[in-house]
Amino acid sequence: MLDFNKIKKHNKSFVIAEIGHNHQGSLDIALEMIRVAKECGADAVKLQKRDNKSLFTDELYNLTYDNKNSYGITYGEHRERLEFSKNQFKELIKFSNKIGILLFATPFDFKSVELLSSLKMPAYKIASADLTNTPLQEKIAKLKKPIFLSTGGGRLADITRAVKTISKYNKKLCIMHCTAAYPAEISELNLNVITVLKKKYSNYLIGLSDHENGIDAGPLAYMLGARVFEKHFTLNRSWKGTDQSFSLEPNGLKRFIRNIGRVPTMLGSSKKEFLENEKKPIKKMAKSIVAIQNIKKGTILSKKNIGLKSPSGGLPPYFLSKIIGKKAKTSFAKDQKIDIKKITK
Repeated sequence: MLDFNKIKKHNKSFVIAEIGHNHQGSLDIALEMIRVAKECGADAVKLQKRDNKSLFTDELYNLTYDNKNSYGITYGEHRERLEFSKNQFKELIKFSNKIGILLFATPFDFKSVELLSSLKMPAYKIASADLTNTPLQEKIAKLKKPIFLSTGGGRLADITRAVKTISKYNKKLCIMHCTAAYPAEISELNLNVITVLKKKYSNYLIGLSDHENGIDAGPLAYMLGARVFEKHFTLNRSWKGTDQSFSLEPNGLKRFIRNIGRVPTMLGSSKKEFLENEKKPIKKMAKSIVAIQNIKKGTILSKKNIGLKSPSGGLPPYFLSKIIGKKAKTSFAKDQKIDIKKITK
């Protein structure tokens, strides 16, 4: 079961592979994408659901949509080709449960919410385009399931309104920083917003819906406080579809997940200490105070007869100024470490 409090408490990253409509309307491709996403280490996969007839105006539904990414002559026909039925969703959910990966979806309209609810969807994503859609937010919130709220195209006032609407019914909310451009230029990512969200909405989990054409934003977002990461995923970037070109292929998704997972380990401890693994190389490379020529008993130590050489293990270099001018109480051979017990005080 998805537990936002557990993610927040243990500072673990939670990665969502956004399949969207990169499956091209093929159930077999979608099943394969889910399998590969699990293999890559994703915690969840996400689809989208639209009831196109109720979502779009007749004008938009019937609009000619003739381009390289189109699956139909009209926009409505194109969108219908990319939708899965209730029975197909059941197959996808069954397979996801079998291999142990969470599957949920973004509903874009009321009818889609009802369909997904009938499938006992374990979580819901609210798209950036619905950041101001309080009626849809309210309907989803009343289902009492975890919600991922994307905030692209909005201002803080819009986020505050949405959080207020949702939290009346449901506190299980993750607020996802997002730049709703496809892809988003790195100059438009504004990851510093994450620190603002983390401070302003400290009771909620903060995440990143990442549309960057690369894998760098995730680790940086983790360091700023994000713990949930959504990334568009495909099996082949050359496939037809508007999202394919900026989606990660399997190797990219693996590296994205790996790099985020490394961050807490790399941040490590705030205590500065001499680590066990540092001892061998430091012993070889650090310096000791040694005789740079043969020194007879009674000789005054100076920069002419003592110096600094590797390896370490003798007097460290910061003692050099303290022993200059002292007298050798015994003889020292060239390269012999100077023993502080064998010089005058």
